Amino acid sequence: QVQLVESGGGLVQPGGSLRLSCVASGSIISIYRMGWYRQAPGKQRELVAAITSISSTAYAGSVKGRFTISRDNAKNTVYLQMNSLKPEDTAVYYCNAHTIANAYWGQGTQVTVSS
Repeated sequence: QVQLVESGGGLVQPGGSLRLSCVASGSIISIYRMGWYRQAPGKQRELVAAITSISSTAYAGSVKGRFTISRDNAKNTVYLQMNSLKPEDTAVYYCNAHTIANAYWGQGTQVTVSS
């Protein structure tokens, strides 16, 4: 089992920045990929960014160049640095962890971009 706890969401003006954190606990040695997904009202959940156990990264086209995913293995934490935020980035952001057997989700953190 893997437990994920997100933090760092909030209200920010367009053009602003936020950093989300996701702390993993439990069977973390079995995780081969972690990522951030988001779900806006009335829309499907979508992948925002992902990072593998060897720190390869991937990004959705809509956030490339603005968001950066990183990890601190000593703290069992994955971060999502979000810069130049836009109103369309407003969503609940979920941390995700993949093992060979399962996918795990955090509880989500709300990000609202509005003036």
